Amino acid sequence: MMTSRRLGLRRGPAPKKALVALAALTLSGCAVGPDFVASASPNVDGYTPERLVATSGAATQGGASQRFVAGMDIPGEWWKLFHSRALNRLIETALANNHDLKAAEAGLKAAKESVEAQKGFFYPTVVGAPNASRQLQATGTLAPTLNNNQSFFTLYTPQATVSYSPDVFGLNRRAVESLQAQADMQKFQTEATYLSLTSNIAVGAVQEASYRGQIAATKKAIRTMQDLLAILRQEKALGQAAEADVALQEAALAQAESALPILEKQLAQQRDLLTALAGGLPSQPAPESFELSSLRLPEKLPVSLPANLVWQRPDVRAAEENLHSAQAQVGVALASRLPNFTLTADAGSTATTLSQLFIPGNNFWTFGGQLGQTLFDGGTLMHREAAAQASAVQAAEQYKSTVVNAMQNVADSLRAIQNDADALKIAVSAESAAAKSLKIAEGQRQLGMVSKAAVLLAEQAYLNATVTRVQAEAMRYADTAALFQALGGGWWNRPHELDRVDSVAQAKPLDLDLYPGPRQAVKAEDYKISAPH
Repeated sequence: MMTSRRLGLRRGPAPKKALVALAALTLSGCAVGPDFVASASPNVDGYTPERLVATSGAATQGGASQRFVAGMDIPGEWWKLFHSRALNRLIETALANNHDLKAAEAGLKAAKESVEAQKGFFYPTVVGAPNASRQLQATGTLAPTLNNNQSFFTLYTPQATVSYSPDVFGLNRRAVESLQAQADMQKFQTEATYLSLTSNIAVGAVQEASYRGQIAATKKAIRTMQDLLAILRQEKALGQAAEADVALQEAALAQAESALPILEKQLAQQRDLLTALAGGLPSQPAPESFELSSLRLPEKLPVSLPANLVWQRPDVRAAEENLHSAQAQVGVALASRLPNFTLTADAGSTATTLSQLFIPGNNFWTFGGQLGQTLFDGGTLMHREAAAQASAVQAAEQYKSTVVNAMQNVADSLRAIQNDADALKIAVSAESAAAKSLKIAEGQRQLGMVSKAAVLLAEQAYLNATVTRVQAEAMRYADTAALFQALGGGWWNRPHELDRVDSVAQAKPLDLDLYPGPRQAVKAEDYKISAPH
């Protein structure tokens, strides 16, 4: 429990000695509670059990070979590696207009101001209280107030109160430490918002391009089917085709056409999403449009060392600062159970006229000190300390979980990129084979060697293969963007780089499982993360 501690201004040697003694007491005081130690990085060499290998390319858009570069740094504007001016413009618009990002930045400013506000308790508080009153003193039973026996007078009393809270046991220091950690957490949450925004736009642009490619492939297949249907109807009119063949072609055409509205709906919704991410309304025209042909697949992919991931990922850094704040709150709870000090002083003057305010004899001052200690509160402070310790354990486990999830994100992205390359090669081969099969089937149909149903099957297979190839191309772009996001997005290389606290070199692997009981003091080393298994 923090109390008001007030330090007064006095004349003479006694107050000076008190100030010196108080300053010595404050400076020599220790901050109770755990001292935070930066978290250790996972003691692992890689993200996957097997060795990463370069991906081979395919003869199509987005089929370039990619190779992983261990330790390669990530540019702050990593999306520019896709070499799309439209994507660059859209992200610039979003960074200027996105409301979630602006809200995060405002939250960061509020957190910083809270830190500065708490620091104010380290300094004396001076309150000026000039007072003027018109008084009538009762004279029937009381002696006159003034030495001139006047009972009706004006009294002027200017005075100042100086108060100060000596932070003997570090309660305010731990409170400032906790708020500073929260401000740092908000800083990294802002970076996480920035990273999510840019990543969502990059992936959204790829998805839009994918829908456009699928729509183009579907329309091409529909035109082919329409041409074949027209031929069948002519042949039926000449008696060269059966009614069943025409009906079968009409059914196949209707099935292909039914897929088109679904794709167009998905494209429209994707456009709405990109417009919203850029800070616009759906009624406004979308700022940019995207085709897979306008994107270039990055060929060199960074793979940060696992030891560096803990400071590269904004969510991990935010979780670490949350742990820092929770540990500092243990110190606050401990200090609240210790004695607190209150020192006060008032100084001023009183007179019936303004001209007499500063003459000798009219001034006054008081100086006092108070020591307070809670003797009984029904266990409130004890349980608050236990709650703070439990919250610190909770924050530690959340930190461990965040690190494990971060490692998983990177591993998933690496596996996806490798599998995407294989999937695209298979999709390209399947499309090529389907196109060749369709061409042969059409030739055989003209010679009367196969039925119309065989041609329809070849058409559907080619349509499905083309759509699958477009989806596989888009997936390579999307998973490449996901890798940059999983590795932290290079926020440390942007012009407005946040203060980097490189704690990896100083941290030591420690065990988190041994937590002391709720009545014991919490130690910082009890919350260090060991290598995830």
